[in-house]
Amino acid sequence: MSQDKMLSHVNQQGEANMVDVTDKLVTQRVAYAHGKVLMSPQTLSLINNKQHAKGDVFAVARIAGIQGAKKCSDLIPLCHPLMLTKVQIDFTTLEDNSGIEITAMCKLAGQTGVEMEALTAVSVAALTLFDMCKAVDPSMIIDGIEVLEKQGGKSGHWQRKEVVTS
Repeated sequence: MSQDKMLSHVNQQGEANMVDVTDKLVTQRVAYAHGKVLMSPQTLSLINNKQHAKGDVFAVARIAGIQGAKKCSDLIPLCHPLMLTKVQIDFTTLEDNSGIEITAMCKLAGQTGVEMEALTAVSVAALTLFDMCKAVDPSMIIDGIEVLEKQGGKSGHWQRKEVVTS
C-alpha cells in the first residue's frame, strides 16, 4: 500500500490518531450523501398526506439531520469539529419502492472534508423517520447510505460511479 493510501487515522505505532490538518489549505468543500427508508405503502401514504399522528415527519427528520451533521464530531471519535456553512436535507418519495430517499449536502470553507457530516445527516434523518413511524410500521428498513460526491481539497472532485449490471 502506497504512503498516500495509508490509513490516516492510525499512527506508525498502530494507535488511533486524529489527523493533523494544520497545514492543509482552506478550500471550499462539499459532500453529498443519500440513503433510503423503505416502508409499507400505508406508512408512506400517512407521511405524504401529513396524516401521521406525530405530525410533519419530514420537518422533524430534516431538523434532526441538520443537527446530526452539526454534531458529527461528537459522535465519530476522530472527526474534526467543523464550522459548517450549509446543510441541506431533501426527501424524495419512492412510490415504486414504497420508501423515502434522503439526500444530504454539507458545505464549508475549511481544511478537511465533510463526507462524514453528510453521512451522519442522512443517518440521523433516517433514524428519525424510523423512530416517528415505528409504532405503525416496525418492519421499515434503512438502506443504502453512501457518499455520492465530494468536492474540494487536495483530492479534488470525486463522484460515485454506478455499477451497471445486466
